[in-house]
Amino acid sequence: MAPVSRHAAPVPLAAACNDVTKLYHLEGTTVAALDGVDKEFPAGAVTTVVGPSGSGKSSLLRILALVDRPSTGSVRIRREEVGCVGVRGRRLLRRTEIGYLFQDPAANLVGSLDATEQLRFAARLRGLRPDPAEVSRLLTLLGLEHRGRHLPGQLSGGEQQRLAVACAVTGRPSIVIADEPTAELDSASADRVLAAFADLGGEGVAFVLSSHDPRVLERTDHLLRLEHGRTTESW
Repeated sequence: MAPVSRHAAPVPLAAACNDVTKLYHLEGTTVAALDGVDKEFPAGAVTTVVGPSGSGKSSLLRILALVDRPSTGSVRIRREEVGCVGVRGRRLLRRTEIGYLFQDPAANLVGSLDATEQLRFAARLRGLRPDPAEVSRLLTLLGLEHRGRHLPGQLSGGEQQRLAVACAVTGRPSIVIADEPTAELDSASADRVLAAFADLGGEGVAFVLSSHDPRVLERTDHLLRLEHGRTTESW
């Protein structure tokens, strides 16, 4: 193995958490959903968050997606510390820097828009003018070039999820958050979606997934294992 250069440029980060805690107050009881979580999420990499139900996975994803705020600790999106960012600033960051994929493929799409229109709509949501060349490129990259005029209801679950991935990366956000993205897919469809993550990671987009799927773990670049809100494994 070749030695690693001491002067190699550090891998840029899409996001990072430092000593993040999340507390919920329920019926007079305080529950720590996250307890001192530290993790860096490199640009262009797939990071998978694993752990049993109630381990804090969803809380962490919501914080990274700027839907929730941590109780303590800091979160950075690219180089920006978001703790002091106001409502408008967080909304702008969500629009320009963050993509989100739900577990149900159909929930990520607008039922009345065909595949090409979905991507145009995704661009407009990011405040961009739709670029026909980029729309065509993404459809081709995701193996959907022959589905451009098909509505979501005319696509398989795997095709819907690949289209949702294309929409999520439109405009080159820093990070795409995906909650169990292969849970409702058959093996072949899941493999196509995971291959799409790898291909698009090569363009610099970071993917942060929560998953129990062994196929996801086989293809992940980095892992964060949580139990009772605490980090038990990280690489």
